[in-house]
Amino acid sequence: MSPSILAGRDYMELDNGMRLRLLSALEILQARREADKLCQEEWERALCANACLLARALETQEGECVFSSGEAVLSGLRVEEISNLARTWSRFNREENPPLTLSQEQADEVKKK
Repeated sequence: MSPSILAGRDYMELDNGMRLRLLSALEILQARREADKLCQEEWERALCANACLLARALETQEGECVFSSGEAVLSGLRVEEISNLARTWSRFNREENPPLTLSQEQADEVKKK
């Protein structure tokens, strides 16, 4: 993916030598579609969606995907790890891409942090 025209950073370095990458709108849609196919019960939806998001966002320092699919994430990580990484990604995404509904003052304040 090419660098975002709006985001300040495209990657967030993790303590374990990996990084989280911001995703394009298309990648988010693809993750949601994959999650829809992966989950069998409604209560599984959030976990599957997070796993599919991480399959696209979690990379090595060289930019290689750590996992090939959401199913591979589910097989390779514990629920707590998936939840924590997805929460970290979400926080990073909000910091770098504040909602367009913010006032200019609010957006400037978010960018300062």
